[in-house]
Amino acid sequence: MPATADLQLDWLRAFVTVVDAGSLTAAAPQLHRSQSALSMQLKKLEDAVGRPVLARGPRHLDLTPTGVELLGHARRMLELHAETLAAVRGPAISGRVSLGVPDDYAATYLTPVLRSFATRYAGVEITLVCEQSTALIPKVQRGELDLAVVTRDRPQRGTLLFQEMLVWVGAVQHEAWRREPLPVAVYEPGSRARREALAALMAQRRAHRIVYNSSSLAGHLAAVESGLAVAVLTRCSVPPGLLVLQARHGLPALPAIEVSLVRSKASQRSAAAEALHEQVLRTLRRDA
Repeated sequence: MPATADLQLDWLRAFVTVVDAGSLTAAAPQLHRSQSALSMQLKKLEDAVGRPVLARGPRHLDLTPTGVELLGHARRMLELHAETLAAVRGPAISGRVSLGVPDDYAATYLTPVLRSFATRYAGVEITLVCEQSTALIPKVQRGELDLAVVTRDRPQRGTLLFQEMLVWVGAVQHEAWRREPLPVAVYEPGSRARREALAALMAQRRAHRIVYNSSSLAGHLAAVESGLAVAVLTRCSVPPGLLVLQARHGLPALPAIEVSLVRSKASQRSAAAEALHEQVLRTLRRDA
């Protein structure tokens, strides 16, 4: 393909999504395409540009100098396309919408949702509430929040988005997992992570004691990093400095949990809440 070929929006969207997600694997579900189809779109983009835009390493993708230059232009083209569609399809959506999300999901999953939503609906003001699912679900039920991304506390709660693994974590320099009884940091009563962690230890008949109890992710990380305890976290929230503990460390296996999107009844009348609801589903819902 000659370097003078037009740059198709699908190619640019694939490029931007891969950059933001960090990999083809993470970007494919967001675009509802296979990794091979996404790779083909990137290849067509590079053929059209005439130079590589991404350097494919063994574990991640890096922007080439051409990719760095292209990225800003690609974002502006996609934003202009979204603005054009909004202008010809009718009045822009405005208003306010409140969204709840636990801290451990916010950094990993919320960024692409908010980036895409802000591009399409610049007139909507979002109030973000970061709390544990045990607090968010009642707030949605009472109508204090429009939407929330939560860990399911029971089957069929909300619309299933994806499954997230629970993992044991510890600090390598302290090796708290070798202590007897095992010192454990747990979330608040009612937390699914707390329930699964204690059930797994009881099934293993592992002697343990709770030394830290909090609903704060930052507090759990501090407890683990200081050597006070081991903890159970969602896989997406484990920082690079901590070790994911496995059977060889003497810890029992943990299940995956379901993450879903819940919505208040009152939000059904809000165009802004409907738009954000659809954006979350488009971005985060994975095919079964």
